[in-house]
Amino acid sequence: MSSVRRTESARIDTLDRQIIRALRLAPRAPFRLIADVLGVSEQTVARRYRRLRRDGIMRIVGLVDPAALGQSTWMVRVQCRPDGVRALADALARRDDTAWVNLSAGGSEVVCSVRSRTRAERIDLLTHRLPQTSPVLGIDAFAVLHRFPGSVLDDWTGFGDVLSAAQTQRFGRGGGRSDVDRPATGVVRLDAADDPMLEVLGRDGRAGHTALATAAGWTPAQAARRLSALLAAKAVYLDVDLAAEALGFGMQAGLWLTVAPGELRAAGAALDALPEVAFAAAITGKHNLYAAVVCHDLDELYGFVADRVGAIRGVQTLEVSPVHRTVKQAGALTAGDRLAEPAPPPRRRAVRAAAG
Repeated sequence: MSSVRRTESARIDTLDRQIIRALRLAPRAPFRLIADVLGVSEQTVARRYRRLRRDGIMRIVGLVDPAALGQSTWMVRVQCRPDGVRALADALARRDDTAWVNLSAGGSEVVCSVRSRTRAERIDLLTHRLPQTSPVLGIDAFAVLHRFPGSVLDDWTGFGDVLSAAQTQRFGRGGGRSDVDRPATGVVRLDAADDPMLEVLGRDGRAGHTALATAAGWTPAQAARRLSALLAAKAVYLDVDLAAEALGFGMQAGLWLTVAPGELRAAGAALDALPEVAFAAAITGKHNLYAAVVCHDLDELYGFVADRVGAIRGVQTLEVSPVHRTVKQAGALTAGDRLAEPAPPPRRRAVRAAAG
């Protein structure tokens, strides 16, 4: 039994999965390296990648880590009037300081991740703009204290590991989200001169050095050195995102857990190690642990919660909030069950469009 709305799953084969896995490990790996490891032609890899991107199955984007700016990531739950929730979610998704935006609680709540570049911007959004927006009934905001890096080399892929250990080793680790548990190589400060390059990376994390240089007014060599420094310092990371619903995973949910303080670190690591978990973090507020979960349907979600989450030591309370609609993920808007082509740089004032 399942009430999940099914859409036609995207048709991908083993080679597609291998390419996705390779790019998870090294998002900017040259196609010739991927081709050599997989034993196919460079043209085949390039063609497959372009199709996956064109069909909205996969996106690679470059994102700024708020910690590099002395800021933090916040998770925000906004309770809304049902007649205004869609407009508010769309407005929040158009902002460049939101990384993902979901409709939850049957469509009456917006849950988003806020990564403002300055404290003033975050305060303006949370204490002025959102409260003054007419559909808003209540706001809860939680700071992310710690993101659990997990026990695998990459985030959720939906279909397990399709590369051998030897193939995986060939790709190493290349500035993706899997590098979150590695120490930074030094302190690098972002400044206004980086913005044009970061805007290009926000639309295409594999943009070539020539395109980055043209946007920033640098030489390709300068762009290459600057990007390498930002990735090494973890000021910028590359996120490889997948359209889960299009791949047949029709049930996504947010888990809000309360865990005994002494068990929080172990519980978070245990939760993040589960293959259904795409993201897990310790947070402030009445719940101290959050996880984003991807399952095929309600039955699988039930089994996951009852059998696997229920077995984690220290869990005291659990709230399961199914995702009604994903509006934005990893900085990219969605179009139905696919990832939409990133738009030009948005305006932070967009949230006002929902007021009235």
